[in-house]
Amino acid sequence: MAHPAARKTLEIERFEARISADKKSVLKNAAELSGRTLTDFVINSAYEAAIRVIQEYQQLHLSAKERDIFIHALLNPPMPSDSLVNAAKMYKKDVVSK
Repeated sequence: MAHPAARKTLEIERFEARISADKKSVLKNAAELSGRTLTDFVINSAYEAAIRVIQEYQQLHLSAKERDIFIHALLNPPMPSDSLVNAAKMYKKDVVSK
């Protein structure tokens, strides 16, 4: 017998949308071709698109100040530290390029 504390409950919410018959037909056809229900196809496709939009926004969104700092660092790189110069020398000495 399962322990009540061990069971996870998923909070399910309802989502409704009104679309044209043409769009519904296209979505239904795509769902059938992918072997899924219309609801599963639409919800999963919307979810995947939302994740992509969020990731793109998080990756590309810089404030003006952050952008300026980034561009300045690219155009005016700092001089390499002594430890970096030594590491590069050791690498060139120990690694044979083909």
